[in-house]
Amino acid sequence: MFPQGKGLVLKKFALFVSACTALLLAAPARAQQVDIMVGGSTLMSPSNPSDLVNFHPPIQRGGTFVGIAGNYLNFRHHLGLNAETSWRYRDENYDATQTYRPFFTDVNALFQPRLTKKSSLDLFAGVGIASYRFNLSSSCSGGGCVNYTNSNHFMEDVGVGYRYYVWHRLAHVFVRPEAHYYHIQNNVEFSSPNVFRVGASIGYTFGQ
Repeated sequence: MFPQGKGLVLKKFALFVSACTALLLAAPARAQQVDIMVGGSTLMSPSNPSDLVNFHPPIQRGGTFVGIAGNYLNFRHHLGLNAETSWRYRDENYDATQTYRPFFTDVNALFQPRLTKKSSLDLFAGVGIASYRFNLSSSCSGGGCVNYTNSNHFMEDVGVGYRYYVWHRLAHVFVRPEAHYYHIQNNVEFSSPNVFRVGASIGYTFGQ
């Protein structure tokens, strides 16, 4: 189903992750902070007219997504690294013959300025992989049976989150409304390369 150059996609992603990791390890070990988050979200995407007569790619819109994320800050001036992945909770119909499930995984440079004693921003930008798992009728051969195929796309992303530490007695627990923008390269399976994910997370901060 619309095969992509998996090796090239993974190579681009690995190069960016390696560069971010090298910068992180090179930074002096001053005040450190680690955040972990779980959350829910949904997709929004514009629809573009298609030049294809017999096939109109569907719009990536709606659905319930679950996700996990983590931040690590070890830089001066509130700089650090963010990594996250999110996926659709249930399969979605693609056409009359198959369903699919999208996964979005990205690694980002992070800037986390403090606004007040109990609130701050998460501003991040980076790269990742959009992976679509298409469920097919089982195809069996000498190597076994396969009932799905994956299509992987390199993507750029930017995002913003507003974190607020709500509970006085649980000072390290926060909630974070958030918005993400993905530009998915060669996203021929769907009507647009531009995808927005909006939602909220709950998290816990270790350290500062």
